Amino acid sequence: MADFTMPSLGADMDEGTLQEWLVKPGDTVHKGDVVAVVDTSKANIEVESFVEGVVQQLLVEPGTTVPVGQVLAVLGDGVAAAPSPEASVAPPVAAEAPPAAPAVAEVDATKADATKASERPESVRVTPLARRLAAELGVDLRTLTTADGAPIRAKDVRAAAAPSPAAPSPALPEPVHEEARPAQQPSKAEAMRTAIAHLMSRSKREIPHYYLSTTVDLGRALDWLHERNRALDVSHRLVPAALMLKATALAAQATPAMNGFWVDNAFSPGGSVHLGIAISLRGGGLIAPALHNAADLPIEELMAGMRDLVARARTGRLRGSELSDSTITVTNLGDQGVETVYGVIYPPQVALVGFGRVVERPWAVDGLIGVRPVTTLTLAGDHRATDGFTGARFLADIEQRLQHPEEL
Repeated sequence: MADFTMPSLGADMDEGTLQEWLVKPGDTVHKGDVVAVVDTSKANIEVESFVEGVVQQLLVEPGTTVPVGQVLAVLGDGVAAAPSPEASVAPPVAAEAPPAAPAVAEVDATKADATKASERPESVRVTPLARRLAAELGVDLRTLTTADGAPIRAKDVRAAAAPSPAAPSPALPEPVHEEARPAQQPSKAEAMRTAIAHLMSRSKREIPHYYLSTTVDLGRALDWLHERNRALDVSHRLVPAALMLKATALAAQATPAMNGFWVDNAFSPGGSVHLGIAISLRGGGLIAPALHNAADLPIEELMAGMRDLVARARTGRLRGSELSDSTITVTNLGDQGVETVYGVIYPPQVALVGFGRVVERPWAVDGLIGVRPVTTLTLAGDHRATDGFTGARFLADIEQRLQHPEEL
């Protein structure tokens, strides 16, 4: 037997809300299979299984918030027992009551209808807000139906809770002013900002940062990029950020001390370069999923992977491993007009690389002054793992690789 638990999908995650099961009792699960969707303070994440076996029990109902490490499902070697018709999710563990006499059972059934108001039948999905409203308003979700199997939403619950037009109208209470209403739950953006605040405060409090910067001539890189793009379809053309990411990944591979984690008062190198890419979300906030094995990807595949990560990050369909595997993070605020960015390290990583806007500056080449496209490259390093000398060599390596784009 093996337990599938609520995973930690980042250093800032303490709990998550199970949104949806993608497996049922009796399904065979392999390592890496996506088995559930979990809502964190940042996004909805597709969670993979790190264990193998046959699903025996699903212990947590969708819509439930549980701490990291709590068991969500049990996997075994054999075939699971057939799920009960009422639901495929096991109820909370409790002592089994003896069978009730018919008269008692009828009374208990009436009570059970009230206590199960927030439950749903297996065939109908319910949004978390609708589930909370049903519990508050005493609406039995089993009595609600939707067209074409659409999920039950808050408006459906409110409609079911409204008094029947044929019923006599009771005396209406005094209207409730907006100020008197209970405080609303924080929005997704507010929850994300709170999570980021806690994590960044911890980073600046615990990690002794040092900062370095250098200016990089991108003339050769952009000339090469222009020529390469002439042979590519518009939808597959490269952008300067792809060259910057690949150069960083290769430099991190060549400087293992910058690529890894500070855990238990010691540095632990990353097995591969899983490049975290800082992505701003449309609703506000920031997320940095990993582009796996970035140093080994051809530049076109790296570009496609970057586009895919951005698209899925903004639609809330990232994988759990993409949020927990990053070994070093890159942030690029050039498209926002920022010339220099000094980042805050994402623990337990030990380095963060920043790229600014590409600008034209007077630049001396072979003793002659001209105008060249340049960018400011920065590093935030963890002084427990490296020092300024190692950081300087790392930045110099990135710069040299950008001078030879044909080798990226």
